[in-house]
Amino acid sequence: MTLPGLAIDADGRLSRLPLLLGLAGLLPFLFTAAAAWLAPVAWQVVAIKAFLAYAAVILSFLGGVQWGVAMSLESAGSAAFRARLLLSMAPSLIAWPALLLHPLNGAWVLASGFVLVRLHELGRDSRETLPTWFQSLRNLLSVVVLVCLAAVIWRLAGY
Repeated sequence: MTLPGLAIDADGRLSRLPLLLGLAGLLPFLFTAAAAWLAPVAWQVVAIKAFLAYAAVILSFLGGVQWGVAMSLESAGSAAFRARLLLSMAPSLIAWPALLLHPLNGAWVLASGFVLVRLHELGRDSRETLPTWFQSLRNLLSVVVLVCLAAVIWRLAGY
């Protein structure tokens, strides 16, 4: 059994770098979600704003991943190339407007965006194109991000 995020490098060796970077990318989600509950009230407001901004940045980044996949792994001009490039724009077009909404509504929009991206990544074309380690890592990261979003949504809903 291998850990999620362990990639095979060019020399055929396992690389922990994707796992470490993915886990490091979770730290702002974890810290700001916790601060939304535990910090003094004035800092909770800042934490929620920071959380939503970071979530929007990461959701946009996931679109960039798809752009990179299209540019490097799809045949230029193919239907798969065009579809992946078009879909790569969706995350940023979801993330940016989410920041303009009331924080509770924006958090729901961001959560929906993360779910939609993950569903796309789980589709047949992505399963055939992306390495297995990427899928395992994205499963782990998506679960943690969605749990953090749920905690912030719960906090914003006043529970």
